[in-house]
Amino acid sequence: MDSTTKIANTKFTGEFDFYLGLLLSIGSSLFIGSSFILKKLSLTRVSQRGHLRAGAGGFGYLTDWMWWFGLITMGIGEVFNFAAYTFAPASLVTPLGALSVLVSALLASKFLNEKLNNIGKTGCLLCLLGSTMLVIHSPKEEQIETLNELLSRVKNTVFIEYLILVVIVCFSIFCYFGPLYGTRYVTVYILLCSAIGSITVMACKGLGLAIKNVAGGDQERLPNMWIPLGLLLTVIFCICIQMNYLNKALDLFSTSVVTPIYYVLFTTLVILASAILFEEWKNMSDVNIVGAICGFFVTVVAIFLLNVFKECNTSKFLLKPNSKQYGSNNDFLIRSF
Repeated sequence: MDSTTKIANTKFTGEFDFYLGLLLSIGSSLFIGSSFILKKLSLTRVSQRGHLRAGAGGFGYLTDWMWWFGLITMGIGEVFNFAAYTFAPASLVTPLGALSVLVSALLASKFLNEKLNNIGKTGCLLCLLGSTMLVIHSPKEEQIETLNELLSRVKNTVFIEYLILVVIVCFSIFCYFGPLYGTRYVTVYILLCSAIGSITVMACKGLGLAIKNVAGGDQERLPNMWIPLGLLLTVIFCICIQMNYLNKALDLFSTSVVTPIYYVLFTTLVILASAILFEEWKNMSDVNIVGAICGFFVTVVAIFLLNVFKECNTSKFLLKPNSKQYGSNNDFLIRSF
């Protein structure tokens, strides 16, 4: 096989992996967006039965079948998400999680009586626009192909500093800021979930590389089999922490507040960690970098429009910008942060 044929095969494989990862990411968003609604319905049912709320440390939701159904739905979505991270760059897969917010908002309007007004519909359109920009301008190829390469990158001083910072932030919230401010400010528990989530994604990428190497008959490219096992245990441990604190946030605050803040913090930290570890943006052109950043900001605006302002009365909002309703919504946002 000559060099031209090898280059053509490599390009075809890269494009196939990219679009497969894209489809898996979209499927993941459908399942994860649905799981948010199922969990919220379950938490509401449990609190109405007199069980201790999850926000107060209760685990009554474990006795409710709907919560388990939501967990299974999220599990399926996470499997799809894991597979997407295996085939496509994290800087593409993670921002496309906005589609799960879109699904969640549409289902919430039907099952949670959370109305979707004209501002929310505008947010839906902007969400699709931002996601399309991200797909067009995101990196199309992986910069790391083997687990050995990843392990050498993990020794990067900057990434080690990032890990230390995540550990410090998480322990600070767990021991001090969580008990003191967690019930008053939504960003406390969401920051913990997002920081842990960025590590989860990096471990998923590593585990995915190990699986690809083994499936491709490249077992010799693995340093040893204990590394994939350690990555798997890391993923499970981090997901359990995320699940616990996300339940607390969902129980204490409205989904219209939790969802956009979680998306922004989680996506930002994943992109940051991915840029440090995988250097996915290293070979991108300036046009694609600007396009990807613009797509992300458009999506962020869409998420906030879709969630935060979806309960506003748009007619009063347009005619009387200084009305009491406008002020009360702003006060609510300020208190949430």
